[in-house]
Amino acid sequence: MDADHKHAQACQGEPVTSAPPPATSPGLRPGGAPRQHPQLADRLDGLLFFPVTAYGPDGALDPAAFRAHVRDGIDAGAAAVFACCGTGEFPALTPGEFADCIAAAVEEAAGRVPVIAGTGYGTALAAQFAHLAHEAGADGLLALPPYLVVAGQQGLLTHYTELAAATPLPVIVYQRDNAVFTPATVAALARTPGIIGLKDGLGDLDLLQRIISAVRTEAPEEDFLYFNGLPTAELTCPAYRGLGVRLYSSAVFAFAPEIALAFHRALDTGDDDTVHRLLDGFYRPLVELRNQGRGYAVSLVKAGVRMRGPDVGEVRPPLSEPSPAHLKELAGLIERGLALVADTAGAGA
Repeated sequence: MDADHKHAQACQGEPVTSAPPPATSPGLRPGGAPRQHPQLADRLDGLLFFPVTAYGPDGALDPAAFRAHVRDGIDAGAAAVFACCGTGEFPALTPGEFADCIAAAVEEAAGRVPVIAGTGYGTALAAQFAHLAHEAGADGLLALPPYLVVAGQQGLLTHYTELAAATPLPVIVYQRDNAVFTPATVAALARTPGIIGLKDGLGDLDLLQRIISAVRTEAPEEDFLYFNGLPTAELTCPAYRGLGVRLYSSAVFAFAPEIALAFHRALDTGDDDTVHRLLDGFYRPLVELRNQGRGYAVSLVKAGVRMRGPDVGEVRPPLSEPSPAHLKELAGLIERGLALVADTAGAGA
């Protein structure tokens, strides 16, 4: 089923009613007051790091390489670690591997930055992964779309409401693929205790503007967060910032933090020349390369990590590795991006 058809099914405008959690839910304070998570919301400011999951030559989890990768990202200046999410191959991990990775990320972060864990599948399994993440010490959850089904708006709302009620961790909902929301649904999510934000991986700016407007008018008391979650978010950052969405996930940070940080700094300081130079010379060609292979949003990133950091192994099936020609092109792009950063730094000096 193509994305346009999914979008049409998911956004038919069917009536949505709020589905508050039961009275015994951990999503409520004593007396029924909404649970708030100002600590996590306040800490999510800067570049968001989505590490890959490391495997050894035998395909098994490589905890040492994963720790080194996470440690490198935090030392480079990551504002948060989103472990075992899309780039971290969440669907390829067993529950035990997932728990081990989250625990390792938490230990490496050591409170310096928050660790947000992925969760997904159906409601029951998503709640189980949420429990594992909480036990491992995670600070929050990124809720990936439910497995396989294209659900209606009421079903999606119930799914995320029940997930939020099943965990004390704050939840960020990921809009993409088969989880596409109407503005009314997101307003209801924003009013749901424990749900603190929406990560948009759809790229429909008209819909996102209407979502932001609906939340602003229908849930004005909620400090709801928005994230640009497109695969190479930097390419669309100027457009998202026009809507007031400043937070974004940076896949490039995983393998070229120098480039990602230079771009982020240029955005924040209004250095349009550097923004355009990096967009034209690095990010646009990277997106064009990424679009040449299915699954490259993960496997190309993992290849970049191997080129410049610890050996994190190859992706697990059903993903596959980039072709040798594309790996060569990626290496050239990284070299070009680093040269652009160096030129910019030299000009600034």
